[in-house]
Amino acid sequence: MVSIIATVAAALAALLHVYIFVMESIQWTQPRTWRRFGVPDQTAADITRPMAYNQGFYNLFLAVGVIIGLALFWVGDVGTTADVAGRALVLFGLGSMLAAALVLITTGARYLRPALIQGTLPLIGFVLFLFA
Repeated sequence: MVSIIATVAAALAALLHVYIFVMESIQWTQPRTWRRFGVPDQTAADITRPMAYNQGFYNLFLAVGVIIGLALFWVGDVGTTADVAGRALVLFGLGSMLAAALVLITTGARYLRPALIQGTLPLIGFVLFLFA
């Protein structure tokens, strides 16, 4: 049962990071998106577009790592190479997502809410995966 709940939390964290990728790398210059990230105007969004584009791909790569890890975890029997590699990928991906959320908190109090959104599912998934 813990494995299923851990998988759901990890998969949701990965999906959230895919959504963040879409916002940062594809929709960044749309007013609805840059406002969500606290960018003051279209000019600033245009200037920061290359940085956001790059950052979005970091989020995508973390999500892909978690998804591949989940697939390996579920196809391998306990203790097999697939199981161990899957667990390692999931824990690394979720741990990196959580670390990024903690770094976000250090940039100012106004980033507490986004950090909680970004880091809660990875934290839950990480802790549960330790017991899966």
